Amino acid sequence: MTRVVFVNLYFYPDHSATSQLLGDLAFDLAQSGETVVTIASRQIYDAPAQQLAARDKVRGVDIIRVWTTRWGRHFIAGRLIDYLTFYLSATIALWRVVRRGDVIVVKTDPPLFLILAAWIARRRGAKTVIWLQDLYPEIASALGVIRSAGYLHRLLLRLRNRALNAAALNVAIGEDMAERLTAMGIAPATLRIIHNWSDDEAVTPQEDAQNALRAAWGLEGKFVVGYSGNLGRAHECETLLAAAKTLRAHSGIHFLFIGGGRATDALQKRAAESGLENFSFLPYQPRDTLSLSLAASDVHWLSLRPELDGLVLPSKFYGIAAAGRPVIAVTTPASAFGRMIETAECGYAIATGDSVGLAEAISVLATDAELRRRAGANARYLLETRFTKRQALAQWRAALSEIA
Repeated sequence: MTRVVFVNLYFYPDHSATSQLLGDLAFDLAQSGETVVTIASRQIYDAPAQQLAARDKVRGVDIIRVWTTRWGRHFIAGRLIDYLTFYLSATIALWRVVRRGDVIVVKTDPPLFLILAAWIARRRGAKTVIWLQDLYPEIASALGVIRSAGYLHRLLLRLRNRALNAAALNVAIGEDMAERLTAMGIAPATLRIIHNWSDDEAVTPQEDAQNALRAAWGLEGKFVVGYSGNLGRAHECETLLAAAKTLRAHSGIHFLFIGGGRATDALQKRAAESGLENFSFLPYQPRDTLSLSLAASDVHWLSLRPELDGLVLPSKFYGIAAAGRPVIAVTTPASAFGRMIETAECGYAIATGDSVGLAEAISVLATDAELRRRAGANARYLLETRFTKRQALAQWRAALSEIA
């Protein structure tokens, strides 16, 4: 029987998005009778001081957790050291584990480990499947971390594209990303679009009256604009802050942020400096309360910097849609994601910098309960027809079966 070997920086019981998606797929394959091994770090996403066991077996999945430093994600130098030590430890572990005929499924956290995985696969007689949650080094260049015209960018791009063209399968998580890959010369025959997902059977629409978290968090009687998950370098917050200042006089509007990330502390500080008392910040919530925590907001706000279109996608949308809530996305309206929101009538796509438009969208939804209900129902319908967890896992099983 073909073995499937996954590689990602985080894995169960970690709650980060890449970990949860990988866990869903790995456990599903193991339940289907596949032999599954996962190589990950011993870290928890937002608690680097914690250390998980080096070896484990959970629901049929053999877990190998390699040693890394544990600086965490709060400053770049420490994060880079964590990455470098994972590259070293995971490369050694993968070399030892992989044998001829295996399928290596490598995600893109940490960035560009896929280059090392492709090298090992070639020498061990294995096949690689590259699960592209984002595209590096393009993101690093777009964010100013490295120069797009520099030697390092060109070298990494050449090595990355060589690994992609050598892969048995490259899985993009959206149409814009697949178009970018095709334009840069990645063989279309190796490309497959499989969207991310949420646990739409566990996360379901909840009525406000049934939601104990709204009362516990002091949100009763408020119109809540929510955000759930990581808030990082890919997300733009200035448009939201400007809109919040415009809406300052609307005492019934509240902004709720659940999660963490590089930009969370900065946003909290900026909100306090601006005298915006209608902002509250909470840590990540347990996964078994996700249905209630997502439904605690009346509408959810998302953001993606326009320079990152097609390089990364706002996968938080799937959880929002599962909860039956409208979405306001500050993004490029003409992008595939922006067009989807508008076409499905499940919210608004607002251009980055259009704080007036964002404030108007919030105001309209705050005053029109029927519009909110309809947009939320449309979001759930879109999910059920195109993006369920069951559909995505079936697509993954079929894709892996074809190449095994």
